[in-house]
Amino acid sequence: MDIKVAHRADAPMDRAYWNPDTDAELLCIDVHPETPDVKTFTFVSRDGKHIAFTAGQYFAFDIGAGDETETRCYSISSSPLRTNAISITVKRVPGGKVSNWIHDNLAPGAVVRASGPLGQFIRPTRPNQRYLFLSGGSGITPVMSMARELADRTLPVDVIFLHAGRSPGDLVFRNELASLATKLKGFRLYFLPETLTGETSWSGLHGRISRDLFKFIIPDLSERMIMCCGPAPFMAAARTISADLGVPPENYIEESFDVVIDDAPPPMTGEAVVAPFKVEFAKQVRTIDVTSDQTVLSCAKKAGIKIPSSCSNGLCGTCKSKLVSGTINMNHNGGIRQREIDAGFFLPCCSKPLSDLVIER
Repeated sequence: MDIKVAHRADAPMDRAYWNPDTDAELLCIDVHPETPDVKTFTFVSRDGKHIAFTAGQYFAFDIGAGDETETRCYSISSSPLRTNAISITVKRVPGGKVSNWIHDNLAPGAVVRASGPLGQFIRPTRPNQRYLFLSGGSGITPVMSMARELADRTLPVDVIFLHAGRSPGDLVFRNELASLATKLKGFRLYFLPETLTGETSWSGLHGRISRDLFKFIIPDLSERMIMCCGPAPFMAAARTISADLGVPPENYIEESFDVVIDDAPPPMTGEAVVAPFKVEFAKQVRTIDVTSDQTVLSCAKKAGIKIPSSCSNGLCGTCKSKLVSGTINMNHNGGIRQREIDAGFFLPCCSKPLSDLVIER
């Protein structure tokens, strides 16, 4: 058995600090409503440890909603300079099994299992860097952590923060952001409700992000580092508009937990055909073919093989499985710990076979 690791996220280690490789329990100490369908949940280490993280990172929570434990990733919305606790801000999703359970059941005193901090949605720090924090709906959480960090540091900044929502009443952290904009020099704030439902006296911008809007309020867009998080259609629009207005690809960074599945078409005539490897799922007594340019999870799903999954990007660790034999190339984004890799576990969502495999699933 051989696992080749292309990436591993590391965090500071200290006896007084949360250790991502060994610590796993958080105690909920506060629940705060933000909007009618959004709440902020604050946690501390059950052992009283400080928690070091970088603004933009997230925790993967194991939630016992119903008969099964589900894993969900939630970005940290609190400032990384306040290490005594972390906060996550969760939107209730209609029909969402986990978000509804969290809203209805998670209360101060509850202990949850979580792993992290994880993720690479991190603000690049360069001298005299100008930023655009761009968020839609509950996607505000990681960039709010960045804004709170800047406020805590009390240093001059050059930030434009544009937050979009369904209506004025759905603008998460609206009052706090407005207060921050009056105190933090160089911090410009724009809210963009899509409709004016419930607040017809709204005097600011409204509608959706567009090329004309960006040209009007962010004339130096091409010179800014863009940190974007929100629903997939929102980010797709932001990505297209930014590229059209001259933003270099390396200056556009986005965070997403949307599912990505390898679904490449078959090779055209004249292209080299990649010979598949045999991948056996021992417990389900199934064997499928997977080529070296396909992920194990994507092929397993197409074949109807059951593997729990969430992010499909090597972020959350939901699909973690035991590799009995074989060699894989795993390119994860922090969803698995080194001690788990050393014990023979891997993430099928971001792993491609380099030989025949036997998996304990």
